[in-house]
Amino acid sequence: MNVAFLGLGAMGFPMAGHLANAGHNVAVYNRTFSKAQAWLDKFSGEAFSTPSMAVKNADIVFMCLGNDNDVREVVYGEAGVLSAMKPNSYLIDHTTTSAILARELGAAATEQQISFLDAPVSGGQAGAENGKLTVMIGGNQDDYQHIVPLLACFSQKHELIGATGSGQLCKMVNQICIAGLVQGLSEALHFAENASLDIPKVMDVISKGAAQSWQMENRWSTMVNNEFDFGFAVDWMRKDLDIVLNEAKANTSTLPITALVDQLYAQVQANGGGRHDTSSLISLLNKPK
Repeated sequence: MNVAFLGLGAMGFPMAGHLANAGHNVAVYNRTFSKAQAWLDKFSGEAFSTPSMAVKNADIVFMCLGNDNDVREVVYGEAGVLSAMKPNSYLIDHTTTSAILARELGAAATEQQISFLDAPVSGGQAGAENGKLTVMIGGNQDDYQHIVPLLACFSQKHELIGATGSGQLCKMVNQICIAGLVQGLSEALHFAENASLDIPKVMDVISKGAAQSWQMENRWSTMVNNEFDFGFAVDWMRKDLDIVLNEAKANTSTLPITALVDQLYAQVQANGGGRHDTSSLISLLNKPK
């Protein structure tokens, strides 16, 4: 199929690559054009200097950008995707945004006979590179079924959660869980170290029981070694938690742990760790004695 992929960051770069490797005709756009050129060095496709040029011939357009404002900048205006997309084409947003924006985009796309699905992802850079992402989707059932073969190029699990905006709401649930898990794991490792336990043995045994989590399986060893130069950055997690906490106010949810962890991440940022992996929460506990 003729597809366009807008946003070639840590996630979008490999996701677009999987689509190209699957044999689709991929047009790419990135605000920093050098990233698009770097993508062409590895994959087959064509790069364009504006969103509208990239999507002109596309049947399906994917976006994986930074935040709500980035998405609006790419979607609207004379050089935006809605100015050039064909009727009966599909716009898929993999960016983690507010549910408000997802519904806004859904309405704007519908006015131009374009199908829209909000489809944030989980699995981190490793999941994107290995084609093992999880995709949470909001939109129409028929539209979802139409894009399933393309989602299979870079995901191991995808699910239609509900109407437009439901994918973003599901991603908020995901981030609430991760925030609590990382802080809990940080405190557990901190306690185990202060108790002079053999941490590898502790992690090996408790990871086979009820305490098991993806964070434990993939992050405990780097956390105890204070290695944080990889994975999902604290800056991006705080952006996501801001979306979560604003939505919680709107739907009257009480999220005390999430709010606390958000402030702990603010401390990590203040210590210069904004680009560190989210597991760097443990750095607030492992201070020199």
